[in-house]
Amino acid sequence: MTTLLIKNGRIIDPANGVDKVANLLVRDGKIAEIGKFSTGADEVVDAKDKLVVPGLIDMHVHLREPGDEEEETIASGAAAAVAGGFTSVVCMPNTDPAIDNEATVDFVYRQADRANLANVFAAGAVTKGRAGEELAEMGQMVRGGAVMFTDDGSGIQNPSVMLRALKYSSMFGRVIAQHCEENTLSGGGCMNAGYQASVLGLPGMNKLAEELMLYRDIQLLKQAGGRYHAQHISTANSAKIIREAKKEGVAITAEVTPHHLLMTEEDCSGYDPNYKMNPPLRTETDIRALRAAVADGTIDCLVTDHAPHLRSEKELEFLYAPHGIVSLDCALGLYEKALIETETIDWVRLIEMMTINPARILGVNKGSLGVGCDADITVVDHRSRWQVDVGKFASKSRNCPYHGWELAARAVCTIVDGTVKYQA
Repeated sequence: MTTLLIKNGRIIDPANGVDKVANLLVRDGKIAEIGKFSTGADEVVDAKDKLVVPGLIDMHVHLREPGDEEEETIASGAAAAVAGGFTSVVCMPNTDPAIDNEATVDFVYRQADRANLANVFAAGAVTKGRAGEELAEMGQMVRGGAVMFTDDGSGIQNPSVMLRALKYSSMFGRVIAQHCEENTLSGGGCMNAGYQASVLGLPGMNKLAEELMLYRDIQLLKQAGGRYHAQHISTANSAKIIREAKKEGVAITAEVTPHHLLMTEEDCSGYDPNYKMNPPLRTETDIRALRAAVADGTIDCLVTDHAPHLRSEKELEFLYAPHGIVSLDCALGLYEKALIETETIDWVRLIEMMTINPARILGVNKGSLGVGCDADITVVDHRSRWQVDVGKFASKSRNCPYHGWELAARAVCTIVDGTVKYQA
């Protein structure tokens, strides 16, 4: 019988309405007791003046394995996750080959077991090869452990395919997550369409590419039933569309990334490809609307869309470089900067959006510090400032625009199944 005591911390557990200074005892990988008690333990973590929260969950990361292990592996991605305070992540299926069958789902879990760091859950592709034409074998992937389905990186263009996917996935109680992008409107764009793109001489991506597909899918969802999750929304109108759909009782949830809450299209003015992502950085108006959507509950959870790339790829011209950035190692501090420092929400709400909300969307038994639950725990230092150094990231890739940023929150201890996996 092994025990771990976390003492003197402010315990925030939104799933159970807990917010108090207390001790937390872990026994054999499970939460055993929370309260003002005194006891010995095999290992002690002093969390005085720190937050003790359920292990953070990121339901949108790219770990590149199989196929692009030079950019990231499941092991290196899991190392970046625990360094950032994340005890659970969901890897997207846009690998090579795609995660579109039971064998590939099983491969993800076997690699995660070998890494023995964070919990890594697999998202299965909606369509075979993510080609948007023929549904993948969702039932078999559910049997293998797929927690959700998405063709992330590619919006499903054919509405009849999406309609069938929503109906079919509902049989297994899994959510369909959509990368909302209507290809004929986004075209070959590489940043937000508008004045700034014109000044820079770069092709733009119309906001309607996101909003039109989102609106279309909501109409399909009303007919098909099931559950739908809008990935990395980036525009004010997308937030408005989701808000209205929720008022109508539609089973839709949504996520937002730190870069869409902190940076605008003007950051692309230096032609640095580390600011190139999809959806692209938008405007200050969009940022204000997205923060408001976080505050009123329109947006349910916070994700990184961690997307590793080789330095040689990101050193290409802005037009030709791949989309995406990494941020698992520093995301918690970014969200504190975007949402706590701006007084958009408080710590309780932020932790809710990074723990129990994604757990409920995914249907996984995580995100809680209830007695008997898995001891996935993050200890957060929310008072000392630190500077982002991409050279120290656990991720294999360095395509990150936050180098040198000063942040005010970070994970100092990450515990998975009762075992310390990271300690600063």
